[in-house]
Amino acid sequence: MSFPTHLHRYTRLSLLFAGCLTLTLITGTPVFSQPASSQSIATDSAVLTKPSVLSQQASISQKTATPTSSSTPSLTQGVRKTVLSNGLTVLTKEVNTAPVVTVQVWYRVGSRNEAPGVNGIAHQLEHLMFKGTKERPIQFGRLFSALGSDLNAFTSYDMTAYFGTVEQNKLNALLVLEADRMRNSLIGEKELASEKRVVISELQGYENSPNYRLSRAVMRQALPDSPYGLTVGGTKSDVEKFTVDQVRYYYDTYYRPDNATLIVVGNFKTDELLKQIEATFGQIPKPATPLPRDTAAAAFEGKPAGGTSSANQEPIVLREPGSVFLLHAVYPLPAVSHPDVPALQLMDYILTGGRSSRLYQSLVESGLASGAEGGAANMIAGGWYEFSVTAAPGKDLKTVDQALQQVVTDLCEKGVTPEELKRAKAQLRASIILRNRDITSQAYQLGDDQVSTGDYRYTDRLLAAIDQVTAADVQRVASTYLTPNRRTVGFFEPTTAGGASGAMTGGVSQTSENFSPGVPVDPAELAKYLPATPPLARPVNQPLPEKLTLKNGLQILLLRDRSTPTVTLSGHIQAGTAYDQAETAGLASLTANNLMNGTKTQDALAIAKALENRGASLAFGANREGVGISGEALTSDLPTLIQILADVLQNASFPDKELELSRQQALTALQLELDNPGRLARRTFQQKVYPPTHPFHTFPSEVSLKQITRDDLVRFYQTHYQPDRTILTLVGDFDPIGVRNLLVKELGSWQNKASDAQPTYPTVPLPQSTTRLNPILPGKTQSVTFMGYNAIDRKDPRYYASLVMNQILGGDTLSSRLGTEIRDRQGLTYGIYSMFQAGMQPGPFLISMQTAPEDADRAITSTIKLLQQVREQGVTPAEVAAAKRSLTSAYPVELASPDALANALLMNKVYGLPLDEIRRFPAKIEAVTLAQVKQVIKDLLHPDNLVIVTAGPPTATFQTQSNP
Repeated sequence: MSFPTHLHRYTRLSLLFAGCLTLTLITGTPVFSQPASSQSIATDSAVLTKPSVLSQQASISQKTATPTSSSTPSLTQGVRKTVLSNGLTVLTKEVNTAPVVTVQVWYRVGSRNEAPGVNGIAHQLEHLMFKGTKERPIQFGRLFSALGSDLNAFTSYDMTAYFGTVEQNKLNALLVLEADRMRNSLIGEKELASEKRVVISELQGYENSPNYRLSRAVMRQALPDSPYGLTVGGTKSDVEKFTVDQVRYYYDTYYRPDNATLIVVGNFKTDELLKQIEATFGQIPKPATPLPRDTAAAAFEGKPAGGTSSANQEPIVLREPGSVFLLHAVYPLPAVSHPDVPALQLMDYILTGGRSSRLYQSLVESGLASGAEGGAANMIAGGWYEFSVTAAPGKDLKTVDQALQQVVTDLCEKGVTPEELKRAKAQLRASIILRNRDITSQAYQLGDDQVSTGDYRYTDRLLAAIDQVTAADVQRVASTYLTPNRRTVGFFEPTTAGGASGAMTGGVSQTSENFSPGVPVDPAELAKYLPATPPLARPVNQPLPEKLTLKNGLQILLLRDRSTPTVTLSGHIQAGTAYDQAETAGLASLTANNLMNGTKTQDALAIAKALENRGASLAFGANREGVGISGEALTSDLPTLIQILADVLQNASFPDKELELSRQQALTALQLELDNPGRLARRTFQQKVYPPTHPFHTFPSEVSLKQITRDDLVRFYQTHYQPDRTILTLVGDFDPIGVRNLLVKELGSWQNKASDAQPTYPTVPLPQSTTRLNPILPGKTQSVTFMGYNAIDRKDPRYYASLVMNQILGGDTLSSRLGTEIRDRQGLTYGIYSMFQAGMQPGPFLISMQTAPEDADRAITSTIKLLQQVREQGVTPAEVAAAKRSLTSAYPVELASPDALANALLMNKVYGLPLDEIRRFPAKIEAVTLAQVKQVIKDLLHPDNLVIVTAGPPTATFQTQSNP
């Protein structure tokens, strides 16, 4: 139910976890006439995806990789297509590597089917699909949560999709639920009124972003005659006017079997599955009326490739509150059916594919920009190419724009080199393989291909087509589509300097309103509507990794997984921001960010090319308790990945020029953080909960970042980057003996050195009373609230009971007590969650939510009342049993992802847990008793001792201001 503000290169399934999940997809089309789509999708993780069991632990920073390979296997081997008599297209693929299945339903309707006045109605309908059906008048999120489903939904330009991944015995239950809501959803005045508030809250969250506002303004002018010029989520003014009849029209018109594709991938027998599908979806009649003509696609018939554009040579200029100077440029492109799309996708990688790309080298390496990206979007009824650039501090946007235009001119006039083309092809091939490692992603690829192109084998054909693309083809498409007269550009010029957070109000101990929470949901009532699920045929033992400890103390966990020709690397180094000192705060992050900037034998560009030539990735990022390492590669490229890892861990050189560039990027990131309500609220919360003497209190400032020297980085690196402080995990398709020999060869000579003492962590008491702080950010449309206090560490014996309690309280925004009350009944927030961030040291218990500014006080008061209700009345045995089922059912689903599995193994080791914790976790959850949950409520739930921080625009409630 959300939507991204930017499109990125051809990465159809890019999952980014930062409290909410964002899926961005872009597709291209090879030289054939079947349409393939590129989409920016609206996803609902903030609403539909609960914080995972694994993410309840303190997480490490990981970045999504962009993969590699030259020989790409077919992605559709074993796929079976069936069309039911009612017109429903069914795609099935047996993948028996884990005891899980995914069920996805994709409808061919999105914002492309809208017009001004009803912009956002497809997105509004998607929200209403969770409000229940005639036979099941209950929030569907509760049903999915009871099944332990990893679920989500999104609205896109061209499509709307719903998907859930569950243990294999829950397969039929998902089919029953999805078939039920295909035609029986409740769409009434009450449901629409509450979800309008939620959608508006969501839209206000996006309006907080200057990048979003600039992109929207440019798209409207660049594509004035196309529905793609409208936003996916709609506008507040349109949403407020939607009527039940309008929403029902879209539901009755487009939610029908002959306009849908059902995809099932996972552990099942196809013949048996098809009988289940016939018994559920097959009973839905095919409508007598035909589908409406695709007016959006028809509008482009007979027009030049790429549609129409009112390209404007003068930039659109937005002067509004913000923190950094931004540029956004758009060029119309053809629809996905056009034969130029494969060359356009490769052109995109040459322009924006990593550090070796032309855009990065010309704008970022030169110091003109702190960040630059681009993407080619080719969809059913048209497309566009876009550039997004964040200017470096002190750089003029006109100068940045001239450099950007020179990059484009050079490409059009001088063409590309054989090396660039070869690298782009490797990156695209590898990215496709690496994003298809888990069953949810495989089903997603099939659904996107089928709905947008009419052919689920589209990506296989794209891969074949890019092999035929020449350097001349790339130059030709650049010269055709990236011409000045097709360009629309916009500048964002902030009116508030330096990302200042405005003013801070605080000191209020309690809000004054009095809202009583509703009656908790009775699990017995829920059980009446839940489809029956047979028991699992047999318990499944999760394979355990092999442990390798080198003589220097480096610990490595190796888990072989031959399901795909890929490998995932995760790592942890005890060199996190807890080691920062106030005067040089940011040193740990700057050190991690500079590791890839050069070694004794290679400069930054050589390192980047070594990885990007293979589509592999390696990244380092500092968090509170350590530096996270994340890497991905095809199996054939594992030696390169390990060799580069070993080189930067042992031989990083920290060149002065690269340090200054990364400092510049850090200063820009700081400005953005102080202008982001969510980031500012969390920073303020953290510094209020933890005293100045605590390592978790320290955050970078402009002063601290500017006074860090190269000597500081070298000293920090030599002190903290040591083998006996490092743990690595490798999951994937490798030869165990060969990889052991490789690791010993590359990392066995890494030497330990003298190190500093460990940080001291003073005891953090509960606040004596509730404290409220309100950092003010001018020009924002939505408020973000964090509330909580310091709690427990991962090895606390109450940890498992705390997970069960938290699942009941706020572990899922659609099924928890908080979600049911604050989001579903009162409609005050797009998403609300609670969690224990239990790491090596005690971390906070916190609740987070986003609200309209005028709803913040009411939401906070209602949340406190609900906490008091739980504290005073406790929870029921049925709630405890339901929470345990949800957690234990979700756990194997999470571990089916290679990334999640590698990270779970890693963090269990970091926390000092036994290797078989990954097997024992479900049993430990099952063993939690009602008495233990009640004790945890008594010990860890303190509604009268909260730190509450709400960041956003000023509200009428708090008038007294003081400087932050």
